Amino acid sequence: MTFNIGNQNAANINNVGRDQHITGGQTGIVVTSEQALQALADLRAGVKATRLDPVSSVAAETELREIEAGLRQPEPDRTRIAPRLERLTRILLAAGSLASAGSALVGPLGMLAHWLGALGEPILGLLPALL
Repeated sequence: MTFNIGNQNAANINNVGRDQHITGGQTGIVVTSEQALQALADLRAGVKATRLDPVSSVAAETELREIEAGLRQPEPDRTRIAPRLERLTRILLAAGSLASAGSALVGPLGMLAHWLGALGEPILGLLPALL
């Protein structure tokens, strides 16, 4: 028997040929493109509110512009956006901004990381446990 499964889009997809046992439940977070754009706007505002040194500020703004350009594409390329978001997260971590700004930055970063799906996992690992 052959199954041909086309394009799938969901928080959790389990294609199982035999028995499946799930312990502890399954959860998924779905973030729409509109929510990702709003998270980016919130992130931009949060970054502006922090007092980054000039070098970090320029680097952060560069990453924000590239992330926005990627998000505004008709079909956003998550593989292009993910490294930019990770670099931005590392810039903010190095500057101490994630600790000082708290959820103003961590919330939008987390939302964008969830929008990236599996590509966002490394970013989620960098964030303080404020999500």
